[in-house]
Amino acid sequence: MSRGDSVEVVNFGCRLNIAEGEAVRVAAAQQPGSARERIIFNSCAVTDEAVRQARQAVRRALRERPGAEVIVTGCAAELEAKRFADMGARVVPNDAKGQAESYGAAQAASPVPRSTPAPYTPALSGADHARAFLGVQTGCSHSCTFCATVLARGGARSASIEAVARAARNALERGQREVILTGVDLASYGDDMGSSLGALVEALLALPVERLRLSSLDPDRVDDRLFALITGEARIMPHIHLSLQAGDDMILTRMKRRHRRADAVRLVERLKAARPDIAIGADLIAGFPTEDERMFANSLALIDDIDIVFGHIFPYSPRAGTPAARMPQVGRSVARQRAALLREANARRRHAWLDAQRGNRAAMLVERDGVSGHAENFAALALDAPAAPGSILPVRIGARDGDRLHVTAVQEQAA
Repeated sequence: MSRGDSVEVVNFGCRLNIAEGEAVRVAAAQQPGSARERIIFNSCAVTDEAVRQARQAVRRALRERPGAEVIVTGCAAELEAKRFADMGARVVPNDAKGQAESYGAAQAASPVPRSTPAPYTPALSGADHARAFLGVQTGCSHSCTFCATVLARGGARSASIEAVARAARNALERGQREVILTGVDLASYGDDMGSSLGALVEALLALPVERLRLSSLDPDRVDDRLFALITGEARIMPHIHLSLQAGDDMILTRMKRRHRRADAVRLVERLKAARPDIAIGADLIAGFPTEDERMFANSLALIDDIDIVFGHIFPYSPRAGTPAARMPQVGRSVARQRAALLREANARRRHAWLDAQRGNRAAMLVERDGVSGHAENFAALALDAPAAPGSILPVRIGARDGDRLHVTAVQEQAA
């Protein structure tokens, strides 16, 4: 959540929304409109639960803060514009949410006409974050059968390398020492303009960035150039998050994914051979239509087969307008049960991984509260005494407490 100039922005969902939320706040602040307080919900639609949460939050704001103007943007607003407008909220489409004119003097509560997509402008999260989330592309040009994102954001569009570099310099100049590249389909960066994610990463490494982290990547798009950077450049953090979705080839085919199980296994084997300390994260969907027990077992086994320690796991939910919604469903209760089993297996793997780090040294980026943060491999850390937010401290790792490791700051040895 961010506030400023009587504008409150509430972000739901992905890191890209966090980055774009700052652009929303700045744009809205440029249009004072009336004296009314404005609450802007930057919504998500990756699952039906995400859309439900957005609707619930909007209803609550309309009920509890009747003097405020309630505005909804983001993916859920794009897919359910009429429904939000009928509640009494003002709707701003995704393509227009970073434009100041979208937040001018309030009109009747009705959807704003969708504009023609313009070249993507990099989205940089606010200075109040210890880490800078930098959105470099939006949309997706693939057609995964379960995904409504392309309906909400359209085809893939990238920002220019020059524009991204300017945004990164802005983050560095205001003291942010870690930059996280994010997008709807980050690995496709540059496809629309003859460039590539590897080229972008090389350009950013020419800047004095201390820590560069990549968000979710499709395994089939990690080419030799990007692989060499991930495994050979110390300033790229040893943490990769893969958009896998399933560990069974038939389900991957029915999802219209572009990789197979063996591709993911082979990629992780190569990554770990080249950089043994790399930590693996992955998206997994439980209970996809037609998934039987054998297919689910293949996904469950993938957690151990490629050492997934950061699982983003959720039960399948049908999204209106997608091909998967018309396939034979396994049922919500089955999907939830399977998601719980995946989460339990992932927690066991993560806890064993965290326990094995006791006694090691790490470099901790301290978050806003002064005591929490992350190591290079994205392990969550808890400092025993407060430190300056945004600083990077050498620490010694102690005992695990749930999903976090307790750490103690250590003095660097003099040269």
